[in-house]
Amino acid sequence: MKAIGKNIVIKSIDEEVKTSSGLLLSGDDTNQLRYKRGVVINSGTDVQNIKAGDEVYYDKSNSYVMIINDEHCVIIQERDVVLVL
Repeated sequence: MKAIGKNIVIKSIDEEVKTSSGLLLSGDDTNQLRYKRGVVINSGTDVQNIKAGDEVYYDKSNSYVMIINDEHCVIIQERDVVLVL
């Protein structure tokens, strides 16, 4: 599998978030947030600064979910990455 152009294939990470008051938000609660965390599986041929294995936060409102090799993968464009960890 090879992403083409500015597309990036990501495996989404379900994470628990701890608020400043100490409350833990579950995966369902964090799904309501605009940005989601994931690990890059494959970056497209025209993507320069993001590579496989990078952890990123991306704008999930512009993402698409596909099933590839029996796994849910998220497809985004390079411009939708807001932070590389």
